[in-house]
Amino acid sequence: MTTALHVPEELSARIPVEQRGPRLDRDAVRLLVSRGTEVSHRAFPELPRLLRAGDLLVVNTSPTLAAAVDGRVGHTRVVVHFSTRGDDGRWAVELRDPDERGTTRARAGGPAGTEVRLPGGVRLRLEEPLSAVSGRLWWARVPGAGGGAGIVGLLREYGRPIRYSYTERDQPLSVYQTVFALPSPDGNGSAEMPSAARPFTARLVAELVSRGVQFAPVSLHTGVASGEVHEAPYPERFAVPEASARLINAVRAGDGRVIAVGTTAVRAVESAAGADGAVRARAGWTDLVVTPERGVRVVDGLLTGLHEPEASHLLMLEAVAGRAAIDRAYTEALRGRYLWHEFGDVHLLLPEEGPHTEPCWRNCR
Repeated sequence: MTTALHVPEELSARIPVEQRGPRLDRDAVRLLVSRGTEVSHRAFPELPRLLRAGDLLVVNTSPTLAAAVDGRVGHTRVVVHFSTRGDDGRWAVELRDPDERGTTRARAGGPAGTEVRLPGGVRLRLEEPLSAVSGRLWWARVPGAGGGAGIVGLLREYGRPIRYSYTERDQPLSVYQTVFALPSPDGNGSAEMPSAARPFTARLVAELVSRGVQFAPVSLHTGVASGEVHEAPYPERFAVPEASARLINAVRAGDGRVIAVGTTAVRAVESAAGADGAVRARAGWTDLVVTPERGVRVVDGLLTGLHEPEASHLLMLEAVAGRAAIDRAYTEALRGRYLWHEFGDVHLLLPEEGPHTEPCWRNCR
């Protein structure tokens, strides 16, 4: 994806679409549709007519956490973004400075040993950077037995959804939950909303099912993605259930298309795929980064939001549809003044249709 494209600030979606006018619902967003380099402009409620019986939508059921909590380092106010809970009870966190807009700005991470005072008398201690490449995220621990698990309760009582400076105001957590979100038994979830699924409503899901479109639930708990630094994804916890793996394989063996709803769904299902393209039930951590060089083994299409030109997510889009298709789509999105970010418009990448209207995917590039 070329980085020459510039997204004007006014194309950031500042509030959810349902707050932009009377009688608007979540599905009242625009839908950019790419079939190869052919682009069309639709409305999201038209999605059922763009899919066909036998197609499969892979959806992420991860709930969004109220992952931002106010704290203090010494006498300095900070905001802690809780990203991911590790197997050892620690949490990966990002410390940020509050700003005059009621949001936050980046600050230097660390150093090791820094203590952050949180509400309820909780003390959080930074231990080491999550990555040797970047000091943005740090592993941190709450001293004492059960400290890591206690963060879940802290978030429920004192947390609020993470938001960045392009948004207009704080929103309730319900605004950041998708129709597919399921409570996690252990309290895990996503630091930031799996936003590609946000425009779906119960009514639209029912219409898709009535037309023969199937759904395969997976989960991937996404961590904090800084608004200022476009880094490759960190390892994230995921699960592909046995029933979903069987359904995906059955669709691939037939003439349906496997379409991921969001880059998180791509990462989960591709992490569960073997070299032969067969998907097997898996759960654990994935550090997979889908690039054009690696390619995709399972998904035929992708429904996703619009990403910044520098974002690493665009490599995944290129792996699914090719660079020419993504360049053309983003040029059209800017020309058509589509809205960016989690409350913005969405982009559907479908396999290119052949000369006899037969779908072309997987082995056509």
